[in-house]
Amino acid sequence: METDEGFEDKRNSAPDGGLFWNVLTILVLLGTGVMIAVFLLIYANPYIPLNPYPPNSPLAQVQAIIPTLADTTPPTITITNTVFPPTWTPTLTVLPTITSTRRPTSVLPTRTPINLTPATVTFTPTDRPNMPFVILGTTVAVASTITHPGSDCKWMGVGGQALDMQAAPIVGTTIELGGWLGYDSVDMLSLTGTALQYGTAGYEFTLSDHPVASQETLWVQLLDQALLPLSNRVFFNTYEDCQKNLILITFKQVR
Repeated sequence: METDEGFEDKRNSAPDGGLFWNVLTILVLLGTGVMIAVFLLIYANPYIPLNPYPPNSPLAQVQAIIPTLADTTPPTITITNTVFPPTWTPTLTVLPTITSTRRPTSVLPTRTPINLTPATVTFTPTDRPNMPFVILGTTVAVASTITHPGSDCKWMGVGGQALDMQAAPIVGTTIELGGWLGYDSVDMLSLTGTALQYGTAGYEFTLSDHPVASQETLWVQLLDQALLPLSNRVFFNTYEDCQKNLILITFKQVR
């Protein structure tokens, strides 16, 4: 059994061996650090002298392809003096003179005023024989105050009614107004029985807000449900007269 003195001797002899290993570890760490530093320097700049295998320099590659300026012979420039002949005289060229010429004054043609007058339209009635309805009597021009009290000269139109063979009113028959009044085209439809002031089968069309004269440029005609004619077109005149601003036309069935 070892005594306490033996342990004390071993403890005192250990520091010499530990110091050697500590120094060796430090040297290894320093060497490793130096190797890492050299590696990083070579990686950052492979052309430093520390690199044992440096790559070819870019300048050397360029010089191998393009000769240096020192090896290039500059071109020779020859200057030739041009001597004008002793008798040479400069020639002066005079540009032609531009003279402005005034354009002739044009005279605009005189415009002749045009007086517009209502066109006179003449219709040739194409009567068909054996039509079931004809006009009863003749057209009559009266004052519109008969059916429109107070209208005076502020209205013009045409009205009437349709009667059967027994002179009884026929309600619901289509009646058409067409033609021209001055420069205005007229095309309107109505039904008998819609204007009771002319009777049970009365009809009416408003032509204007004042009396206007026309000569057989307007017509009225009875139509069936298929809009086929039941009568010939009845042409009539209108008058620029406050006592003749309502035209009365009555249709009568004959067959």
